[in-house]
Amino acid sequence: MATIKIKFRASSIENKAGTVFYQVIHNRVSKQINSGYKIYPEEWNNLLACVILPPPQTVRYNYLSTLEKQIAKDLQKLKNIIIRLQHSNHLFTSEKIVELYHISPTNNGFLEFARELTNQLRQIGRERTAETYTTVLNSFERFMNKREDIPIDEIESNLITEYETYLKRNDICPNSTSYYMRNLRAIYNRAVEKKLTVQRTPFKHVYTGIDKTMKRAIPLEVIRRIKDKNLTPLSTLDYARDIFLFSFYTRGMSFIDMAYLKKNDLQNGVLSYRRHKTNQQFFIKWEKPMEEIISKYSNTESPYLLPIIKDSRKDTRKQYKSAAHLINQKLKILGKMIDSPVTLTTYVARHTWASIAKSKNISISIISEAMGHDSENTTRIYLASLDTSIVDKANKLILKSL
Repeated sequence: MATIKIKFRASSIENKAGTVFYQVIHNRVSKQINSGYKIYPEEWNNLLACVILPPPQTVRYNYLSTLEKQIAKDLQKLKNIIIRLQHSNHLFTSEKIVELYHISPTNNGFLEFARELTNQLRQIGRERTAETYTTVLNSFERFMNKREDIPIDEIESNLITEYETYLKRNDICPNSTSYYMRNLRAIYNRAVEKKLTVQRTPFKHVYTGIDKTMKRAIPLEVIRRIKDKNLTPLSTLDYARDIFLFSFYTRGMSFIDMAYLKKNDLQNGVLSYRRHKTNQQFFIKWEKPMEEIISKYSNTESPYLLPIIKDSRKDTRKQYKSAAHLINQKLKILGKMIDSPVTLTTYVARHTWASIAKSKNISISIISEAMGHDSENTTRIYLASLDTSIVDKANKLILKSL
C-alpha cells in the first residue's frame, strides 16, 4: 500500500525559509518529491503536517493561503496516480509514482487532447461531432471527479471498465452507455492515429453495441388528448404542443428539419425538404391540420415556416438547440397533464406516427419501420423507392382518424 507524507525541512541558514517536500513510500521504499514551496519554521505545524495560516490582514496570508491550496492539489494528484496504478493490476514502485507525478498534465493528457480535437472540429465546420464529443467528455470528467488529467498512455481497460460501471450506477441505459463508449473510443483512436500513444484496445471489455429499445410511441387516443387539451393560446405549453403535433402531422418530421423549414419549401400544396441527417429528400402533401398551425404563427418578416429560428442573422444552430430544450421541457409538463404513458418529447411524435401507421395495417414497406428500424441503410433503401402518393394517402388516413 503506497502512502504519502508531507514534510518540512528547515534551512541550515538562520532566518532563511525551509522547503516543503512529499515523501512517497511503497513496499518500504521511500522517495522524495521537492515541492519547491518555501516557508519559515513558524509557518509549519509538524504535528498536523500543514501550513499555519496567519490572520488575513497580514502580509504573508495570501501567499500561504495559495500555497495551502497548491499542496492539497499536489496531494490529490499523487493520490490519483496511486489509484490508477492500483487499478492497472500491475506491479509498480515508488519511483514510478514519482515519475508519473513529474509528467505535465498538458503533455499528451487525454482530456487536453480531446478538448483540442473538439476545437479543431468546430473550426472546420463539424459542429455536430464537436458537440457529441463535448457531451461525452463532460460525462467522463464527472467520472474523473476533478482528478488531474490522465496521460493518453494510461487510458487502459480497467479505467474504461470503471467508467462503464460508473455510468450504470448512475442509471444510464445500455444504449446511452454504449454511445459514450463509442465516442470516447473514437477520440482515443484519433490519438493513436496521431501516434500520441500505441493502440492498447482499452475498450475491448465494455459494451459498444446497440440494443433494441422500447418504442417511444403513444396511442392515438393520447394524441387526441394532446390535441384537445385546453391550453392558454400562444403560451409556451401551447407552442410546444403545436410543434409536437406538426411533427406528427408531417409523418414524424425530426425537430431539426422542422426548425429549418422555409416558406419557399411549400409550393403548390406540397412541402418539400431534405432531411439533415441523411440528405434524403421528402415530399409531403399539405393538409389542413398543418396549415392551421402555420397560420397561427404567421410572420411576414421571417423566411422560416415555424417560429423556431427567429433571427437568421444570429447563430441558427444555437437557436434551434435552445428551442428544442424549451419545447421538450414543456412537453414533459404537458405529458403529465394529460397522463401520457411515456414522457413526451418531440421524438415521441416521430415514433408514434410509425406505430399508428402500423396499427392501421399500412404496409411496413411503406412506413419502412423508419422510426424503429434496425439499420439506417435499410431505411434509406426503403425511402429511396417509395411512391410519395402512397405515403401521402397513408398520412391522410392517419389524420382523418383524429
